[in-house]
Amino acid sequence: MNGVLNLSSSPHTRDKWTTPFIMRMVTLSLLPATVVGILVYGWNAFGIVALAIVSAVAAEWVFNKICHKPNTIWDGSAVVTGLLLALSLGPQTPLYLPVIGSVFAIVVCKGCFGGLGKNFINPALAARCFLLISFANAMAIKPSLDAVASATPVGALKAFEQVDITKMFLGTADGVIGSSILALLAGGLLLWSMDIIHGQICFSVLIGFTLLIGLFGGQGFDPEFLLAHLCGGGVVMGAFFMATDYVTSPVSRLGQFIYGCLIGVLGGIFRLWGNTADSFSYAIIIGNVCTPLIDTYIVQKPLAYRKIGKTRRTKREPFRIPKPVIALTIIAALAGVALSGVYSVTKDPIEKQELATKAASYTAVCPDAKSFEVPEGTEEKLAAMEGSVTRVNEAYIAKDGDGNTVGYALNVTSKGFGGNVTMALGLTADGTIRAISFTELSETAGLGMRADEPAFKDQFQGKSGTLKLVKGGAGAPDEINAITGATVTSTAVINAVNEGLSFYETALKGGN
Repeated sequence: MNGVLNLSSSPHTRDKWTTPFIMRMVTLSLLPATVVGILVYGWNAFGIVALAIVSAVAAEWVFNKICHKPNTIWDGSAVVTGLLLALSLGPQTPLYLPVIGSVFAIVVCKGCFGGLGKNFINPALAARCFLLISFANAMAIKPSLDAVASATPVGALKAFEQVDITKMFLGTADGVIGSSILALLAGGLLLWSMDIIHGQICFSVLIGFTLLIGLFGGQGFDPEFLLAHLCGGGVVMGAFFMATDYVTSPVSRLGQFIYGCLIGVLGGIFRLWGNTADSFSYAIIIGNVCTPLIDTYIVQKPLAYRKIGKTRRTKREPFRIPKPVIALTIIAALAGVALSGVYSVTKDPIEKQELATKAASYTAVCPDAKSFEVPEGTEEKLAAMEGSVTRVNEAYIAKDGDGNTVGYALNVTSKGFGGNVTMALGLTADGTIRAISFTELSETAGLGMRADEPAFKDQFQGKSGTLKLVKGGAGAPDEINAITGATVTSTAVINAVNEGLSFYETALKGGN
């Protein structure tokens, strides 16, 4: 007898899809998006894709060799990991980043946890998040189609700007290499039609994301607004190719539906209120971490299952809270108590420091002032602005030593790319801008943070009225030249300044 006997417990189920076949089909389904990305973005995109795949395969081979494990590069999983990572990177990403990311994905996220089938988070997504955190400036999506400064489509959406949905759908707008929604849908629907990926996951992700954006996005269920959000930020790629990973997704259909809705809702929350425009990756990572908990409480009905009471009575097991849940709850409670204690101790010093910083900013924009007084009748107008995206927080009349009005100082906030942009705006007595001084600025290093440089801030001196943002050089007196590659930040600053100038005209002009 030359055959090999395999002993296993029942039921003896077999699937027609093998791991290498599934990986080959996933790779094939990603080829349309890869080809479109290379055609649109050129040779640099090709280099990123090639380096990511080669690095992933090489890292797996070397790791298996060092650990004396069987060679697994032929199952195709390393190719899929490298390709997914490459498609989630920008076309101008430095070529060393796909190498670092692929090695991190294979060695740390996959190999160190036992290899294929044992990783608890998606390796490609984990590598992308690692690169975003460690190399934020290099990972920033830069304009690549022309020389005009522009924000990414998702960044423009966060700044309430118009975007070209057709370009986003075709993949010709600035974004990651695999940004063609048409190509991604073609590949994803192919996998779904072959039952390689689960529709409960991908469609519940899209539904959960769409519902949250529609309910809390500020524009209702406007089709154009919803499509713009769906076509940007890796939502489609994440729904069809990342969240559907067998290893990191739940087993039961109900669990898959809950898992998909969780990712969609978290992705919408991060999109609307997060500091990073493109943060859908973090939503899927959190979903991966929650998968074991979902599988614990939502169990797939076993084969030959009979409902209790139909044939014979069986004793129900009492409900018990898992020990890890109890331990984590205790740890979280202790951490909360410790943090609240630290907050109580540091609250007063922090408030004093904030007041000192604010006073220094007003002095910087109104150097002739010896005192600042709250103008009468402005409290109601300031209160009405609370909660607005662009608002005036405080307004003061700046006076000299003799009590004469020498100008006005305002604290104004607007929404930038990385969070709130808050500044002190100094005006002369006739409403001309003296200077601006930022008190809160957390934009992208090397791009949005250039708003705090004199080359940008000095443009505002001596201007009044309503200012306009232009690209390529300001010519008219009311024009401000945008920061190259940071249109969202530039727009936020312009909006804040214009809000302050408008408040002067309506509430402060002529006050003493």
